Amino acid sequence: MSNSKRLFDFIYQQQENFPQEKCYVFKKENNWKSISTQQFLEQANIASRALLNLGIKPNDKIAVISSNNRPEWHVLDIGALQIGAQNVPLYPTLAEKDYEYIINHSDAVYCFVSDKELLSKVTAIKEKTQLKGVFTFDEINVKTNWKTFLKLGKSEGNQSLVEALKKAVKPDDLATIIYTSGTTGTPKGVMLSHRNIVENTLVSADALDLKGNHHRVVSYLPINHIFERFASYYYHLMGFEVHFAESIDKLGDNLREIKPHFIPVVPRLIEKIFDKIVSKGSELSGIKKGLFFWALALAEKYKPYNQNSTFYNFKLRIARKLIFSKWKEALGGQLHFMVSGSAPLQERLITIFTAAGIPIFEGYGMTETSPGVSINDLRNGGFKVGTVGKILKDIEVKIADDGEILVKGSNVMLGYYKNKELTNKTIIDGFLHTGDIGTLDKDGFLKITDRKKEMFKTSGGKYIAPAALESILKQSRFIEQVMVIGESQKMPAALIQVNFDFVKEWAKRKNFNITNVATDINLISRIQKEIDTCNANFGNWEKIKKFEITPEEWTIEDDLLTPTMKMKRKNIKKKYNHLFQKIYNS
Repeated sequence: MSNSKRLFDFIYQQQENFPQEKCYVFKKENNWKSISTQQFLEQANIASRALLNLGIKPNDKIAVISSNNRPEWHVLDIGALQIGAQNVPLYPTLAEKDYEYIINHSDAVYCFVSDKELLSKVTAIKEKTQLKGVFTFDEINVKTNWKTFLKLGKSEGNQSLVEALKKAVKPDDLATIIYTSGTTGTPKGVMLSHRNIVENTLVSADALDLKGNHHRVVSYLPINHIFERFASYYYHLMGFEVHFAESIDKLGDNLREIKPHFIPVVPRLIEKIFDKIVSKGSELSGIKKGLFFWALALAEKYKPYNQNSTFYNFKLRIARKLIFSKWKEALGGQLHFMVSGSAPLQERLITIFTAAGIPIFEGYGMTETSPGVSINDLRNGGFKVGTVGKILKDIEVKIADDGEILVKGSNVMLGYYKNKELTNKTIIDGFLHTGDIGTLDKDGFLKITDRKKEMFKTSGGKYIAPAALESILKQSRFIEQVMVIGESQKMPAALIQVNFDFVKEWAKRKNFNITNVATDINLISRIQKEIDTCNANFGNWEKIKKFEITPEEWTIEDDLLTPTMKMKRKNIKKKYNHLFQKIYNS
């Protein structure tokens, strides 16, 4: 087991115990390049010296904004951490006003951005902040690019100061401030210590149990999000080869090139992968199409731990050989499993992919818990579809009288930056109040049923848990996003964003054109069938009585989704208030 106490200890232990020739792998000019563990550490120390020469002191904050995952981000991160400074990562999709707020609120003194577009956004608000300078990873301005920054640390004259500062960093010191994506209101700065993330990394590594240091992984989720951030330290600990995807659009090609053994995923990605697979299956004909949908129907009936019949297992072996092997090849052919987090994943998809021989281990956590609280694992009897797994070692979870999940352990944040009042409301007697509603079953599996803040009452006094309805509706190929509404109204209703690609394909098959998805009679009638199917699973007071289709896609750019594809309910309701009024006042 690792004896790491600070986040930067992981990479030093990698160098000591199993130095990697390919620590980080990235594409440049259409060719894969790599840096070794030794080269990474040399650059991290150069970065530390450069920061000191810029006047950075322990507890200074450095804002970092990158539109893609890249080695420079990690070099800067370790370079800052080991001199006692803090990395404040920001989403590249934020508006200028958000950058101004977070940079000022965090007290950041320097900012690093990846590219020209982000440089322009930060430059526009720089004079309204305390920033002393802005550097770019890309070679844009010769005076303020990454190469120029590293030149500041080329001399080893102050390396002894780096070593002294590194030694002075304590496990309970602040490591980072991560601003939540803000589904409701102003972003909050979550303060995480070295101990918070280190100990969560160690218990998660124990749970995932990926032995050896010969595995390849792909980094593609937003690095400023705690899920990917945590994963990066886990990779340091394990000594994995970290390959950076070129972009989310090229992820499929990159997976086939890299052939990873493990990837973290978010539900929306799995949904998109599945939709693409089914779409290709639908294009088949004859016996091939029949076999595809036979295999799919078979997978939906899968139960772990040999709970299916011998005959079922025989058929599954055939399905895996003829159909599901092609799914695996499309994902690189080497995947041991995927870990899903950030938002609830449809039970059906977990079942299907696990049956296909590509297990999905759904876990639970949040920024405030560094992030992990629980995880499923097929290999140790800790797998139950419909749950987010068993609680990680050394973490205590209890369910409050109102159903809220409370978490206690070394993974619980230090608090919210400059907001003691909110911290005291969130952490009570050492327990973090998560805002999630759930249950713990007799076997110790945690099940999330809803967000406390998202549950609402109808005017008749009946409680509605929107997540349950939304999860079933999103199983429909017609529906990409759906938000259940109805707080203080007489009935639940829904705002729906259709899957535009599938709807277009469906209309073509039916030999008619759709000019406006929001008003097309044929589509509305078809969506009603999906609603009726969903309603059959719920009581009369929960059933969706009306719905409206939005004419356009909900996007991150329009501030309707967070960068991890969660709905910003307040923003959606505001934008489509006219549809809300149509439902309840017409």
